[in-house]
Formats: sequence, structure tokens, C-alpha cells
Amino acid sequence: MPDLANEVVDHRFKALPPDAEGLTVGELAAQRRNLFTGGFTTPVLALSAESVAHNLRLLEEYAERHRLAFAPHGKTSMAPQLFDRQLAHGAWGITAAVPHQARVYRAHGIARIFLANEVVDPVALRWLAGELDADPDFRFVCYVDSVRGVELMDEALRAASAGRPVDVVVELGAGDGARTGARTEADCAAVADAVAAARTLRLVGVAGYEGEVPGADPDKVRGWLRRLTALAADFDKAGRFDPAVGEIVVSAGGSAWFDAVAEVFAEIPALSLPVLKLLRSGAYVSHDSGHYRELTPFNRVPEEGALEPAFRLWAQVVSRPTPEQAFTNAGKRDAAHDLHLPEAQVVRDARTGEIRPADGVTVTGLSDQHGWLRTGPEADVEVGDWIGMGLSHPCTSFDKWQLIPLVEADGTVVDYVRTFF
Repeated sequence: MPDLANEVVDHRFKALPPDAEGLTVGELAAQRRNLFTGGFTTPVLALSAESVAHNLRLLEEYAERHRLAFAPHGKTSMAPQLFDRQLAHGAWGITAAVPHQARVYRAHGIARIFLANEVVDPVALRWLAGELDADPDFRFVCYVDSVRGVELMDEALRAASAGRPVDVVVELGAGDGARTGARTEADCAAVADAVAAARTLRLVGVAGYEGEVPGADPDKVRGWLRRLTALAADFDKAGRFDPAVGEIVVSAGGSAWFDAVAEVFAEIPALSLPVLKLLRSGAYVSHDSGHYRELTPFNRVPEEGALEPAFRLWAQVVSRPTPEQAFTNAGKRDAAHDLHLPEAQVVRDARTGEIRPADGVTVTGLSDQHGWLRTGPEADVEVGDWIGMGLSHPCTSFDKWQLIPLVEADGTVVDYVRTFF
């Protein structure tokens, strides 16, 4: 398993202090440098140590309270250090979306992987067969949603002389016009029949993604979730689950509707085997200051707690050509912008180090390496000041940075989070 603390700091990692070149990540972290005065260059993305710790605790407590197992989606961060912390906070395993992510997980010792997608690539399936055969403790589950997909999996696994069957769940599509997934219960039954005929596969449950329900609202999402749980019950009644599987997997849950998932999964009747009610929300670990701030279920159930945005992108004002305009040195290569533009939150005064609210400062656009700021009459900004910005969409924030400082509230950098996209 790679030792991330022994990776050498060099030019590959944006924003790290030039005088840290040649140190290991562990050595640099031990120096506990200050983000603002310790030699970091701008732009620099920081994760709040306190907010990450809070969010990890909150979802652990939520899952325990609602008797849910939890396999957070690792595609959000692709950060094994965060995976380890999620597992330490009670996660059953880590969810992946594509085989490459599963390879990263295995390289870092993840023992349980739920791949929330179909896998029909023969090269990936050959690798998977080798992993399963080499490690009897490795648990892997993935989606199937078509008879043809089952045929391709079976063909590739037989060609690989797979010694262990691959556990699969039938994916129920979220409706017409939604993403992947068999569209009807009859389609799901046909896929399950195909799995039963393939000795290289083993049916262990049903799954899907409620975030794709067209025109999603609480009633529509709950309606689809009840279709999913009814499908599990119907499959069980029909004897489709071999008792040897030990448990029936029922999985759903992104970061926008996990309250509905908890509610409906609590209604699952007793089946012939224990039910693994597996939630897959991933964005919670960092949360954000835009998309998920608006969508989080905690807005609907505030009594259950609140997530905290952990990202802050610091950029420097490099140009102030007019009283109404300023430019920073952070652009599309540094900031998530697929859902919303960054949000100017605070200004760190270049002369005094004082941090004040970014009153009158609005991010209006991003070039590749520049941020466009509109500055109103109340804006107190000059060249050299640092602008601290909140970001929207964790998945496209993490993937722009390979090594992210984990920073305490006073600016002390206590660790560095390595990503593998």
C-alpha cells in the first residue's frame, strides 16, 4: 500500500512552498506552516480541518440513527486519506463509478467496493477476477441492467477463469429519460434471470439512484424508492437470492435525497435474509458553498444537524484596472465552475493580514487563469489582497488539485490530502 506521507514534494503540486521541494509530504506537514505566511503561492485550495471532522461525525451519526450502512461515493474526492477517515467513522466500504477508481481503492487497501455502474469491459473484468481470486476477504458489488450486459460479463469472466462469482445488484432505472437502469420491473426480472443462468455472477440485491428521478420532488423520489424496495421484496419472494449470499443489498442515496432514502428504507419488511441498507452519499465530506448548500437534506430536517462547507480557494488580486473591476489569479484550472461560479467570501488584507468580509465583491466570470470580480462602492480591495472564495460542487473541486492543504481555523496547515483522478 503506498505511503502517502513519504511522497516527495516537488513541482507537480500546485501552490506548495517552493522551499519545500525535496521534503516528503509528512515532513512538510510536521512543520505546521501557516497557509498565509508559510511560503504558499496563490492560488491555493484549502480544506477546513474542523469542517471535514464535523461532516465525518455528522454522517456517521446520521447513518447510525437511521440504521443505514454507508458506502460513501469515493469519486467525490478520490482521496485515500479521506476514505480511511470515512471508514474509521463507520463506513461499510467505498463506492466507485468506474473500474479505474476501483483500482485506486484496491491499491490503497479498500476491502469493500460498491461500484454503482455497469461493468462490461473485458479488461476490467479480468483485473477484477484476479483481485477476487487473490484476496478472499475482498468484497465487490456492481450494477447490472441488461441481459446483454450480463452476457458480456459472463463471457469475460469465463475467459479469465474467474474462481469467484462477481456479486451484482439489478439496477432499477429512475424513470423514462433518466440515466442507466432497467426501466420496468419486468425488465429487472429478465436481467435477474440472466444472472441466475450465469455461473460467474451472483445476484445479491437491487439498487439505483434517486437523484435521476425526472422532475424530482419528495413525493416522486419516495415513490421511486418504494418501487425499488418492492422489487427487492418481490425478488426475495420469488426465491432469487441464494441463502449463501448472507444478506440482501438494497442501495440508493446521493447527497440530495438521503432523508427520503432513510425514510423509505425504514419501511422495508422482514425478508428471508438480513437487509444491507446501503447509502452512498459522497459530497458530504467537504460539502460546498453552492449546489449542495441548496440541495442538502439537512435543509429539510434541520433538527438532524447541518453540514459545513470545507473548501476555500484563496486567490490574489493581480489587477484593479477600474473602481468597478478587479482580477484574481485563479481561473477555470483552479476552481469548480460546472454548476456555479465561486463565491467571494472574505478578503485578507495584504498590508495587515486582517481578514474581513468580501462586501461588494462578486465573481462574475472565469478565464483559464483569471477570476473576474465586480467590485461595488463598498468593496475594499486592492492589488495584492487575497480573496477567499467558496466553491460549488465538490467533485469538480477536488479533481483540479493533487495535494490539498488541510488547514485549521488559524491558518495552520496540519496535513495534505492527496487525490488520484
